[in-house]
Amino acid sequence: MLTKTLDAAIADPSMYADPGAYHELFAQLRKEDPVHWTEIEGFRPFWTVSKYNDILEIEKQGDKFINWPRLSLNSIADEERVRAGSGRGSTVSLRMLVNMDGAEHRAHRSITQSWFMPTNLRKLEAELADLAKEFVDRMEAVSGSCDFVKDVAVWYPLRVIMTILGVPREDDHRMLAWTKALLSSEDEEMAAGLRGVEARQAAIQEFFRYFGALSAKRRAEPKDDLASVIANAKVEGQAISDFETQSYYLIISTAGHDTTSSSSAGGLLALLQNPAELAKLRANPDLLPSAIEEIIRWVSPVTHFFRTATEDYVLRGKQIKAGDSLMMCYPSANRDEEIFPDPYTFKIDRTPNRHIAFGYGPHLCLGLNLARMELKALFKELLSRVDTIELAGDPAWIKATIVTGLKRLPIRYTTRKQAA
Repeated sequence: MLTKTLDAAIADPSMYADPGAYHELFAQLRKEDPVHWTEIEGFRPFWTVSKYNDILEIEKQGDKFINWPRLSLNSIADEERVRAGSGRGSTVSLRMLVNMDGAEHRAHRSITQSWFMPTNLRKLEAELADLAKEFVDRMEAVSGSCDFVKDVAVWYPLRVIMTILGVPREDDHRMLAWTKALLSSEDEEMAAGLRGVEARQAAIQEFFRYFGALSAKRRAEPKDDLASVIANAKVEGQAISDFETQSYYLIISTAGHDTTSSSSAGGLLALLQNPAELAKLRANPDLLPSAIEEIIRWVSPVTHFFRTATEDYVLRGKQIKAGDSLMMCYPSANRDEEIFPDPYTFKIDRTPNRHIAFGYGPHLCLGLNLARMELKALFKELLSRVDTIELAGDPAWIKATIVTGLKRLPIRYTTRKQAA
């Protein structure tokens, strides 16, 4: 039976740090009430949408289900704190691609879309390979054991996106600290000082100061990097506002690495927990592209986004009213038994694999091709150089409601150099 306890769990960051609990809860929802009216004390009510086809139905209709103004799960108190501090009367801190709609979204997406197309990204292949080698070299240098999250998974995708943006390497630590404050401040172990909305607002201000200065430099002296594209962006012949510019930098710099970090670590854990699949991949490296897709499905680091109905609508027999919010739960959709045979089995050669970890429709993740390239480069380098690899302790997940993943993955390994 569905209860208030279940509803409360949907908003509990601790539940997202326990994959078993998460998948048990959402399997129940998919079976008993896949479009579930959710009422939680301290939150505006919403519909929890847990099945794959229902999420696609919403995502395909961007005119009927819009991103603005509610993008993610936040308490009423947090929304009001943002409203009070925004100076704009808005409960949303930023004005970026993921909370734009229609023609405005298309125009702003077009600013950087060509940068993230495969034809342009091919020029990065050698650089990605070099960075992957650098981080596996680091593993080799620490004598056979490390925390894969803290030593590799958070740094490698961060350096990739910062290279593209033109951010110098010496600023990586600051970028990572601000990203943690923005996306992981619900976890007391990850938070440094401020927690919750206060930490997020402070991090936004730090990002804005940093990228405001970088914008000024790139407007004065443009370079061949993504920062110059954003700094000098125009829509319909007019420069975008400073607020939109800084928001653009922020979404690229955070979403551009944090989700790939989660997929890198979660993918390695899945391979370690499924040694037959790891052996299969070692024996047939041509399976790497399909393995990457299964890793992304398996991890699904973005737990949800919200949409708001612009008109009355019936979804799976439930009457959605204009103005209602809907929470689209991507990890649940990617375990939907009607779409994925044996969804709780990790299969590197799963086909078809039509996961929606990158979203769907107009808001399909801008950086999906880059993420795939990064993961392919890292696992290609790792698997070609590591002879043995195993867990060296218990993994642990971040307590966070929108983007989650591992915060610890202790491993032991031997590389070919060590084995020799």
